[in-house]
Amino acid sequence: EDDCTTSGVTLDTNEKRIIFLNRPQPQKYCSNHISTAKYSTFSFIPSFLFEQFRRYSNCFFLFIALLQQIPDVSPTGRYTTLVPLIFILSVSAIKEIIEDYKRHRADDEINHREIETYKSGQWKFIKWQHLSVGDIVKVWNNKFFPADLILLSSSEPQGMSFIETSNLDGETNLKIRQGIPDTAKLLETKDLAYFNATLECELPNRHLYEFNGVLKESGKTAVSLGPDQLLLRGAMLRNTSWIFGVVVYTGHDTKLMRNSTSAPLKRSTVDRLTNTQILMLFLILIVLCLISAVFNEFWTRDHYKRDKYLGIDDVLSKNFGYNLLTFIILYNNLIPISLQVTLELVRFLQAIFINFDNEMYHEESNTPAMARTSNLNEELGMVKYIFSDKTGTLTRNVMEFKKCCVGKFVYDRVNEPDHSGMVQNLLNNHPTAPVIAEFLTLLAVCHTVIPEKREDGTVGYHAASPDERALVYGAKSFGYVFETRTPTHVEISALGWRESYEILNVLEFTSTRKRMSVIVRTPKGEIKLYCKGADTVIYERLAQDDQPFREVTLRHLEDFATEGLRTLCCAMATIDEEVYNDWKATYHKAITSLQNREKKVDDAANLIEINLKLIGATAIEDKLQDGVPETIASLLKAEINIWVLTGDKQETAINIGYSCKLLSHAMDLIILNEDSLDNTRECIGRHSADFGEQLRKENNVALIIDGQTLKYAMSCDLRRDFLDLCISCRVVICCRVSPMQKAEVVDLVASNTNDVTLAIGDGANDVAMIQKAHVGVGISGVEGLQAACASDYSIAQFRYLVRLLLVHGAWNYSRMCKLILYSFYKNVCLYVIELWFAIYSGWSGQILFERWTIGLYNVVFTALPPFAMGIFDKVCSAEIMIKYPALYTSQNAQLLNVRVFWIWIGNAVIHSIFLYWMPMFSYNFENIWKNGHNGGYLVLGNMVYTYVVVTVCLKAGLISNSWTWLTHCAIWGSITLWFFFMFVYSNLWPTIPVASVFVGMDKLVLSSSVFWFGLFLIPTTAILFDVVVKVIQCTLFKSVSDAIRESEIKKYDPSHVIKEPRTS
Repeated sequence: EDDCTTSGVTLDTNEKRIIFLNRPQPQKYCSNHISTAKYSTFSFIPSFLFEQFRRYSNCFFLFIALLQQIPDVSPTGRYTTLVPLIFILSVSAIKEIIEDYKRHRADDEINHREIETYKSGQWKFIKWQHLSVGDIVKVWNNKFFPADLILLSSSEPQGMSFIETSNLDGETNLKIRQGIPDTAKLLETKDLAYFNATLECELPNRHLYEFNGVLKESGKTAVSLGPDQLLLRGAMLRNTSWIFGVVVYTGHDTKLMRNSTSAPLKRSTVDRLTNTQILMLFLILIVLCLISAVFNEFWTRDHYKRDKYLGIDDVLSKNFGYNLLTFIILYNNLIPISLQVTLELVRFLQAIFINFDNEMYHEESNTPAMARTSNLNEELGMVKYIFSDKTGTLTRNVMEFKKCCVGKFVYDRVNEPDHSGMVQNLLNNHPTAPVIAEFLTLLAVCHTVIPEKREDGTVGYHAASPDERALVYGAKSFGYVFETRTPTHVEISALGWRESYEILNVLEFTSTRKRMSVIVRTPKGEIKLYCKGADTVIYERLAQDDQPFREVTLRHLEDFATEGLRTLCCAMATIDEEVYNDWKATYHKAITSLQNREKKVDDAANLIEINLKLIGATAIEDKLQDGVPETIASLLKAEINIWVLTGDKQETAINIGYSCKLLSHAMDLIILNEDSLDNTRECIGRHSADFGEQLRKENNVALIIDGQTLKYAMSCDLRRDFLDLCISCRVVICCRVSPMQKAEVVDLVASNTNDVTLAIGDGANDVAMIQKAHVGVGISGVEGLQAACASDYSIAQFRYLVRLLLVHGAWNYSRMCKLILYSFYKNVCLYVIELWFAIYSGWSGQILFERWTIGLYNVVFTALPPFAMGIFDKVCSAEIMIKYPALYTSQNAQLLNVRVFWIWIGNAVIHSIFLYWMPMFSYNFENIWKNGHNGGYLVLGNMVYTYVVVTVCLKAGLISNSWTWLTHCAIWGSITLWFFFMFVYSNLWPTIPVASVFVGMDKLVLSSSVFWFGLFLIPTTAILFDVVVKVIQCTLFKSVSDAIRESEIKKYDPSHVIKEPRTS
């Protein structure tokens, strides 16, 4: 039960926080020390290892490394897997340490800041990290708040203060906070010393704009506390000399830290496909091991009596499991050990390229593009559906008051009030003059804008939204100037006459209410409610009679929307004193409740926002951002479907659709505006039947649906039919939708198709859909940084989306596909040779190569080519990629799929056959030196190994689209590195007691003419088929990307090879 007296308890003590002022706290709360670091000194090793070994590949290689420690099991030695694994983990550890060190330094800088605190009857400075719940602090102007505080009093009249929350939500406009009257009088230290009260508030949560609390002072009525009294950690005090505040939440309990949680973990389509194929490859590996172990048994038993000189008695003593482990170790490198760390480093560098791309830098706002995650770089190259907010995303979110309708007339904004027809009608006592006066008063009074006197004497405005600022400037243009705000009054200049309105209550705008109201006492003593909001919301609250402008205003609203203007309706009501007092008690009970306060306040507002009288409507222009029509045209040519999800009126959204070239007059429009589930079902069924066989295929049709109909269409039994209808249309526009509906629409497509979705928006209401999409892009806009902070990638303007997708996305998708395929190719190419050698050596489990050359193959000798292609390879130049969006379509989901993956594996197996059996055939003649000697199996192994390194490096060159000096260094450098290693490694023993079996290997191999002949013949033979295929493909079966790349190299216009997929 709610109770407003000092004895009332609104919640169980387990559901609220009770803070005693000027007394010790009976309960210990969270420390104010904050840490954003992932690791501490002591937790680093266990936490890091736990994180790394959550990856199946690392667990597999650790298992192999442990197997190698079993005596006589490993044919490759004890450390050939362990050392590369340690190296890879070390690289990852160094990266983590560097990143975490930066976090620790930033944390220390914040924790060691000082704050003035009142303790034990005196003020003293302490570090932020030592602050506790219940402490009273003094914060000075232009200083950050050290914790979440309740404002007690300030240097300004009536406990007012101004704050800036740009660190929290990116909004730079000032916001007003006000202490309650009971605490606003606490201006001196002695006042604080004798202040005895209890503060009850909700438990810590992450809702930045919500707070429920009650202050109970001895012998007085409890007073509600809300967001207007809350000063959040991370915000800054502005234009206020000082404030006194009491700490309510500290450290990781503060709303700032509660909102610091990372976005949902997303994995790219390429990642998921790769992991699936790794699992398949692992199963094949196990099958190969079983087959090898079985054949070892057969071969051993077959030769046991016939070839006793081989000492097979010892072999027979080994059981089947023992042999199986040997072959698991022998074949384990079919799965590339270095793949994961290579992917991480390449993605990290790709993200840096995105961050430092000057073509996506917005100079006006000093905002670069930012990759907040690197896990989805290649996903940007596979997008099929884009879900876009409208306001602030397609448009600038810089609002300008254009016109309004009052009574039966439409008035355009003018620069001078005297030139306005509205002002003339008002001065000349036109029949609509009383309505005009109420309308302009509403615009000047019904808002939360903060005025600021400038040095030149003019008044500027800080507003929570661009719409509010535009409406206040609109009133100013007609001579009603909002000048002053105090906690209880606003003062306006009405055509030069100063008027003061007492603010009794403010019923704030929310996305649920879609309206805002203020209840004021006018200079004449009347109580009036002024309300502005969406037309649908206002019209359902109008009184049934005495509405002379209802129909004409509705027609004007439709005209405004057709022009692409944002509309609001304005209404008012005069309230009897007695009615207001009764409602005030209900409202006070609602705002002093700690449980379900928001719902109770909404219910109370619904009781007073009734029987309204319509007085007019406003029209605000929100211009398109620069380059939006061109951007949408490019995206459509790339065969990306664009859906617009907006809270605006249907007419406004359609008009913007035409303005930005999303809609064309050649398109058929399907408009769904239904008022029931049955009508929606019938309508969807009828339109689906009209498509016939073209259903679920793209058609030159646009679908427009409003939020009410969308609610029915998203019901369980209609979802699939609605989706089928939507994906049959080129464009979908959803109007009057809530943030939750936006997220549901994105989830519908993301969950029920195999296509990659991207959501882009700029406001807090877009966060849900950004996190639901495969890729979330936030725009750092006028509405703040909440969308950008919740996104995977952030940009300053919608037009940069073209470069993000068509350049970075396409490049990175191509690069990552090649990197992954090539990594598996080079491993299979070498390690399947162990299978061929097992066949030749009687399934003995003997290795053909020296053990350390096996271990270093991935991390040294073939490590550079994947990096080069993963970072620098380009399909075409950035200019060509943007000029010809068809390049984006030509590669979409085609470069890496199950079929392509296994073609590459098959190609590697074929190469391994050439690379082993051709040297083996030449080696069978034994006379590979002039003296007639041969050098044993290791000489053969090193010859084969050399041929493999050369072949895989040539293969890297063959699949590279662009050759830079780094590409040359990676390919030819890798080959050179192997020869250098062979020379050094062959001469270490006995100076360094390692590699005794490798002594003189360089002389043995390099002095053989057979080796040098094979070095030319064998890699050439192995890769010849690939070259022939590429030549045929680039001549007879030339793809769009091949043709454009060829034309770019030859420097002629590729337009004749382009078949544009579509135009808007």
